[in-house]
Amino acid sequence: MAVTDKAQVVIVGSGIIGNATAYYLAKRGASVIVLEGSEIIGNGGSSRNGGGVRQSARDPRELPLAMYAVEHMWPTLSEELDMDVEYAKKGNLRLGKSEAHQKILQGLCDRCTALGLDVRMLSGDDVRQINPYLSEEVTCASWCPTDGHANPLKATLAYYRAALRLGVHFYTKEQAVELVMERGRLRYVKTACGDVFEGETILVAAGYSSRALLHTVGVDIPMNKALLECIVTEAEPPMFEQMLGAAMADFYGHQTPHGSFVFGGHTGMEPYFGAYASEKQSPSQAISAPTAARAILEFFPRLKHTKLVRTWGGMMDECADKVPVIDTCEEVEGLAIACGFTGHGFGIGPITGLLLSELLLDGKTSTLPIDAFRYDRFGAHK
Repeated sequence: MAVTDKAQVVIVGSGIIGNATAYYLAKRGASVIVLEGSEIIGNGGSSRNGGGVRQSARDPRELPLAMYAVEHMWPTLSEELDMDVEYAKKGNLRLGKSEAHQKILQGLCDRCTALGLDVRMLSGDDVRQINPYLSEEVTCASWCPTDGHANPLKATLAYYRAALRLGVHFYTKEQAVELVMERGRLRYVKTACGDVFEGETILVAAGYSSRALLHTVGVDIPMNKALLECIVTEAEPPMFEQMLGAAMADFYGHQTPHGSFVFGGHTGMEPYFGAYASEKQSPSQAISAPTAARAILEFFPRLKHTKLVRTWGGMMDECADKVPVIDTCEEVEGLAIACGFTGHGFGIGPITGLLLSELLLDGKTSTLPIDAFRYDRFGAHK
């Protein structure tokens, strides 16, 4: 079989996970190829999300990764990658408007504090001391002062540029369609345009598209598509620096250094969108933007006359148990998997890339354990 290019590691997917892994691998001297199916680096959810770098409200399995990234990686990432990723560690308010919301937030707080995270419950009046622009409908909130946000587009591209400087080869418009074994080991990636890429290890980190690609070697990760949408407003005078969210996780957002607000959310309306609900959702149009705007105004009446300047939408890879798969595969030697991040991948992108680089080069991770993210954790109830 004619090989287009080969490297020690071939990565499928140029989101923040793929790009960060490529950077940390190359930093240790490995040769790396990254394949991107579209013509744009980071064209998926990594560059189209609300930019949250949060620890609060994380699944306990993910929380150690998020805490490590916030403590040891995000604060120096702009300097390390030589590009401003607009990281701001200004806290996260997760807002509630009812007793039911308060119970949800209290449960989230209890689980996180048990693992050492500084997160606490606030009353509505206490919340408005931190953010006076919130409406009187807000009766409670969880508050994590060490949470924050960053620019997802810049962070994803910063890893790309840094990896490029270290010699990583990036190929765009190379949609991976098949994984090919040779002598009992995974060796090749075939693309839709007929090219073949060879690697000692193949890392599949392509969001929901990972599922079909993994099927070609008999591996299945149980994932669904979930539609995430974001809206961007015109610039307003500075109001607040915190990352915001809601108890029901139906919206999140922050104000950028430019003054625009970026708000995103999951509407759960996928079954009603028909042909619109596809992985090729227009990056310039979010179907349920009016629904999101109405929800946001319940929290921020001050934004009633603020104009929307841009919207986008796209499908995320929602894993069956809502946490990602980060692992190598015993049944398919040479295969590594990083998918199913369920909309939580941006904030833990740096640490995930570092851990994957350790796993692929050393056969194990040394910074943090990743046993909770095994690919074979799904099965019949015992």
